Amino acid sequence: MAMVDWQKQYGDRFRGCRALVTGGAGFIGSHLTEALVHLGADVVVLDDLSGSDENNLDDARAANTLEFVKGSIIDVPTVASCIEGCRFVFHLGALPSVPRSVEQPGLFQLVNVTGTHNLLEASRQASVQRVMFAASSSAYGDVPTLPKIESMEPQPKSPYAANKLAGEHMMRAYASSYEIDTVSLRYFNIFGPRQNTNSTYAGVIAAFAKAMINDQQPLIYGDGEQSRDFTYVANAVHANLLAAQSEKPIHGSVLNIGCGVRVTINNLARQMAEALDKPHLTPRYQPARTGDVLHSLAGLDRSGQTINYAPIVDFPAGLQATLKWYETARPWTK
Repeated sequence: MAMVDWQKQYGDRFRGCRALVTGGAGFIGSHLTEALVHLGADVVVLDDLSGSDENNLDDARAANTLEFVKGSIIDVPTVASCIEGCRFVFHLGALPSVPRSVEQPGLFQLVNVTGTHNLLEASRQASVQRVMFAASSSAYGDVPTLPKIESMEPQPKSPYAANKLAGEHMMRAYASSYEIDTVSLRYFNIFGPRQNTNSTYAGVIAAFAKAMINDQQPLIYGDGEQSRDFTYVANAVHANLLAAQSEKPIHGSVLNIGCGVRVTINNLARQMAEALDKPHLTPRYQPARTGDVLHSLAGLDRSGQTINYAPIVDFPAGLQATLKWYETARPWTK
């Protein structure tokens, strides 16, 4: 479901360019992979398929410029082999989920922190031009000031958030110490087609879509007045491509990637129920979860100044496209 004409946006700037996408069979990674392939890039996807689906790459495979490698970012020889000859590395491979990181902090440290170091070191040795790192707005924690801006002191509330913050610091350190450029893109609540609904830790829009399409009440943790800067997945793809094509060094900077608009979870539930013509599906409420952040809103000044980022798909359009995809694909039945 292409809402953006990437060729119109980027022309031939990635044609013939070799790039690695870790986690490229996952939700965000598959959308990025598809865009790169459509732009004529030669793409290597490294994914262990622990939380993703190789079928997400079906459209990208049609161009015959995609190589898929099933493997983990903690496997150093595999990482080195995949990076060989790459100009760009898009590092989206990670274990997601704040609640799961609270339950399994050691596993998250191994994959998300050690794996990121493995990737950076292999990128340095292979003379990669730039590494784009999927950071997270969870690094801000519950700093009450809104919008969140990159100069705020991070206050991670979960092992997952701490993992992502460690990755940011490694990105900056490598850009400062070696002949490699890096950037950390702090995503704010990315949603869209292909987001996993079957995980216990599914994103709220994915979880609500599955429940409501199946005529079930959505489940809200807490009072529902927590708010999020929901960001359609095409905006994350756009940010990665903007960062990769930047003619100026980015020096490991941290950049917010969001829409600059916040929506409460209660309001989200109402909008989705109305869009699906199921206003009777009012939420059920459960106690708030450990590590969850109350409010998030992205300040976009730095990302606009550094890579010329601005969202290209707004929340209402993205939500409509996402619900249409879930109604048609019904991925939970497969």
